[in-house]
Amino acid sequence: MGLIAFLILGGIAGWIASLIMGTDGMQGIFLNIVVGVVGAVIGGVVMNSFGSAGITGFNLYSLIVAVIGSVLLLWIVRLARG
Repeated sequence: MGLIAFLILGGIAGWIASLIMGTDGMQGIFLNIVVGVVGAVIGGVVMNSFGSAGITGFNLYSLIVAVIGSVLLLWIVRLARG
């Protein structure tokens, strides 16, 4: 997947995850992209560990995987902050 497509997917995934976790007011677009990109990596690793495909391109499945990873990332950050 191209870098621009990966950043767009990450931004959308990070924004959706921040809406789910209630952190949208605390994050800007840059942090949403960072959360989404890191979440996509986490989601890919998690899905691969379950025997499924990780990020497969710019499609709905990859967006769902990235959102799952982003929600996990925000949940872990929330636990670490207390």
